[in-house]
Amino acid sequence: MRAAEEMIEDPVTTPEETARTPWRRIDLWVFLGFLALAVLVTVQLWRDPNGRILAGNDDDHGIFLFMLAHAERVVFDGAALFHSDSLNVPVGVNMMANTSILALALPLAPVTHFLGAGVSAALIVTGGLAGTAAAWYWVLSRHLTDTRLAAWIGGLWCGFAPTMISHANGHLNFVSNYLIPFIVWQVFRLREPGRIVRGGVILALLIVAQIFINEEALLFTAMTLAVFVVVYAVSERATVRAVWKRFVAGLGVAAALAVALAGYPLWYQFFAQGNYHGQPFAPTDYVTDLASLAGFARQSLAGNAEVTRLMSVSATEDNTFFGPAGLILIVVAAVMLWRTTALRAATVAGLVVLLMSMGPQLRVLGHDTGFPLPFGLISHLPVINLVSVTRFAMVPATIVGVLLAFAVDRIRDYPDKRRTWFKVGLVLALVPLFPKPLPVVQGDPIPAFIADGTYRQYTAGDRTLVTVPLPDVTTGRTGQRWAALNNFEYATPRGYFMGPADPERGDDTGSWNAPHRFTSYLLWEVREYDLRPILTATDKARITEDLVYWRAGVIVLVPEGRNVPAQRAVLVQALGRPRLVGGVEIWDVRDLPVPPKSDD
Repeated sequence: MRAAEEMIEDPVTTPEETARTPWRRIDLWVFLGFLALAVLVTVQLWRDPNGRILAGNDDDHGIFLFMLAHAERVVFDGAALFHSDSLNVPVGVNMMANTSILALALPLAPVTHFLGAGVSAALIVTGGLAGTAAAWYWVLSRHLTDTRLAAWIGGLWCGFAPTMISHANGHLNFVSNYLIPFIVWQVFRLREPGRIVRGGVILALLIVAQIFINEEALLFTAMTLAVFVVVYAVSERATVRAVWKRFVAGLGVAAALAVALAGYPLWYQFFAQGNYHGQPFAPTDYVTDLASLAGFARQSLAGNAEVTRLMSVSATEDNTFFGPAGLILIVVAAVMLWRTTALRAATVAGLVVLLMSMGPQLRVLGHDTGFPLPFGLISHLPVINLVSVTRFAMVPATIVGVLLAFAVDRIRDYPDKRRTWFKVGLVLALVPLFPKPLPVVQGDPIPAFIADGTYRQYTAGDRTLVTVPLPDVTTGRTGQRWAALNNFEYATPRGYFMGPADPERGDDTGSWNAPHRFTSYLLWEVREYDLRPILTATDKARITEDLVYWRAGVIVLVPEGRNVPAQRAVLVQALGRPRLVGGVEIWDVRDLPVPPKSDD
């Protein structure tokens, strides 16, 4: 157990004293195995990455297509890096206030440009699963565990645990956790002599890169490490006294350099136009259900969606779900490793963060018990109020992988009978959690009007293409998807993104869409409830006002969807009869004026 007892607890270990683990052919086979499993999980998406949508969370799949298309415009058209004027016209979107995954999207911009954002998204999901598993295997096998078998099991869990497969249903950022193990390891190495500057610089660069992948994961990691350090310091005071000065100094170097490199992007995120505070839901809405610890996730081999829904709010938020045998195995592993200070600190840190993920009050099988939990004391703090509470559980889920790796090493010292029982338990725990391929649905095909470029004559002069239903969360995902797959060659109003709920009225609470205008709300009601309102002259004037505000050049009715005839009827009343062009009905509104762009 060289990691917990030497690499972490021995403050004077040097690189010369700890020989590097040599590369072996088995490492290549391990990486290829992770890649093969990731392809198996995403195989249905790969059959048509630009035409299919991840069914578990098609809204978030769509918003990441937007992120990828934005990066393509940055690279190929010189668009602004931290602000997009292609969505939510005329206001735009603060890309730093959204999970814009710039560290992934920018390098993949050529793929997005030539093959489509759907291909880039499939690459990120597949590479995220395999890469996270490979990264943890690398750190475990090179620095922590004694055997490659232990590292393989740890990496397999960290890359393909139920929480990772759940987020693969649409959260491209949360499956891309391959920098996290290196960040954790570099933090541990700051205790070594001579690493104040070098270690601090390396850590800072990793932190900055992670900021542009997923800030939430970075926050979770930092909070967990803080708890780990406190618990460890209480148990190993002599060791901490010997290393704390260089450890703190190294953290200072990392913090200073990270702020210097990422200071402006973070300022833009929290203070530039489009920033917001809080979430569009209460802290009690997205929490970890106590019963989910022993349940099975939707995408696990033993999972059943109907049962899982009782314990989880979304297919992308199955953040625990270890199964009965898995939960027992975790407890066994924690007991086996409890006497090792570093692993005991990791276990306690995992339990603390797990408790945080349960939110302000305990929930069991979907029922709020009213029993208060400590998170209620900090739920409204800045930054904390920007995260989905249940996602804190991703941290203990990852710590489980580390504990399992060390337990596989430690079990070798046990009698034969106990080793046999442990192996049986490992199989009973892991097999039911084997991931199923992610479900997909076929997206609405891009009409010839857009695919053939016919739309260009209508969007010249900074005009927009307005799809009906308007691009929006859930109800207007098709219009946003068409624009993203077209790399936003045309701009469009509204959309699904994070921004302030109603800044004109001083409400900067986080919202998933732009503030409604008369026309957007009218069309939303018509789509939802199949209404057939009789428009007054005032109504028609307000519709015209909104189209001018949106800089509209052409209206395109999405041919498939909910209550399409009712939507058409309203548009006919307001704009007259449509024309059928390139497979869709359109209304040419180029006769409307185009307001000058704001300098804000």
